[in-house]
Amino acid sequence: MCRLKASKEFWAGDVIFTEPSVSAVVFDGYKRICHSCFRRQDKLQRCGQCKFAHYCDRTCQRAGWAEHKQECSAIKAYGKAPNENIRLVARIMWRIDKEGSVMSDMQLVTLDELEDHLNDMTEDELKEFKVDIHNFLDYWPRNSKQHTVEYIFHIFGVINCNGFSVSDQRGLQAVGVGLFPNLCLVNHDCWPNCTVILNHGNQSAVNTIFHSQRRIELRSLGKIEAGEELTVSYVDYLNLSEERQRLLKTQYFFDCTCEHCKGRIKDDLKMAGREVDGVKPSEDQVKEATDFCFEMLEKMENARISGNYHELVKICQNTVDKTEPILADTHIYLLRMYSTLSEVQAYLQHFEDAAEYARKMVDGYMKLYHPNNAALGMAAMRAGVTHWQAGLIEVGHGMICKAYAILMVTHGATHPITKDLEAMRIQTEMELRMFKQNEYVYHSMREAALKNKPMTMMHEPKSVEEGIKNLFHRRK
Repeated sequence: MCRLKASKEFWAGDVIFTEPSVSAVVFDGYKRICHSCFRRQDKLQRCGQCKFAHYCDRTCQRAGWAEHKQECSAIKAYGKAPNENIRLVARIMWRIDKEGSVMSDMQLVTLDELEDHLNDMTEDELKEFKVDIHNFLDYWPRNSKQHTVEYIFHIFGVINCNGFSVSDQRGLQAVGVGLFPNLCLVNHDCWPNCTVILNHGNQSAVNTIFHSQRRIELRSLGKIEAGEELTVSYVDYLNLSEERQRLLKTQYFFDCTCEHCKGRIKDDLKMAGREVDGVKPSEDQVKEATDFCFEMLEKMENARISGNYHELVKICQNTVDKTEPILADTHIYLLRMYSTLSEVQAYLQHFEDAAEYARKMVDGYMKLYHPNNAALGMAAMRAGVTHWQAGLIEVGHGMICKAYAILMVTHGATHPITKDLEAMRIQTEMELRMFKQNEYVYHSMREAALKNKPMTMMHEPKSVEEGIKNLFHRRK
């Protein structure tokens, strides 16, 4: 197994390397995402020829034309756009045909050398691949260079286990998938020393010569010694060790033997009972409460899918009332309840309730996650915003400052979400100063401002997994 090691000492927030994608495509069914810069827009211009690709404006269309040119003709000839995997494989192969398998001086590995794990796949998975291969062969133009079926299989396998999810410009939701060869060399650890974010670069200049590339950044979460292996996490640490190992084996075909899996570190906290005055509930009580939570999680998801938010709140609230006296504040099922309640109550504009559950969620996360984990930063941001919305300015400002400190490490000062947080931090600091000078005047001004301009919650992913942590793309 290849190990990528630090060539020098790094500190928290240092960018270890950056890498542009070989290619990237927007997920199937995403209509409001620009196919060039991956920004979310309400109004996009459609490619006049294939009618499939959408762009912010002519600037983005010109910037994306080099990648879209052959795809555009192929979609017209095929009669429709194929699925995201076929589109990505085709874009990668057109680029290989044009530039070869090494596309820059900084590329450490060729696409031929990347693992495809075809031999590890089940019969059912290979059958799905064969359907994609069949459709790919129909889609691939006759005037393009022809490749063997084995090579096409290899590229499909590579993106299946090495594809990296591309987020929108806010970094809050995965909207596409791309391939970054050097990133594929960074191995997994459940308690990693690095994190990966997508930097959209600058795509705003009218002249595309001034654009900077969309790229991933590998950033250090803390001090890394020269010679130390660089690692990232492929799965969310909030899962139990056994579940993380199962996910990694199923999705990435390896057995995780990291210290946190071998020692089952923090698994006891994730399934713990609540201790009150030195008294703990019995194992049977904890198991019964855990099983009840697990059962309710499925009902919650059904209510969410159907958009029945009041029913969702009712299920969560009843579950919390029943299990909170028994389960610890670090119990992962209870934390999911807190997360869902804070999100939905904010959506329903019950801000005080949302703030309470968001604070409980952050308290639990702080005992489980790495201090510079991006998911912890995002949770603190949500808690800060909901406390601000509830008029709880002191806690809100503190949470936003905490989130800002974490995201400065994980995302850097120029990332859009960090800039948003900086603006929030400055605003809440001013409001806090006003609050401390005269609470009555502060609340009077706040009420007047809210009547004129209702507050809105920034868009959030439905869950941590869908957002920051769902970085490594998998076929459905």
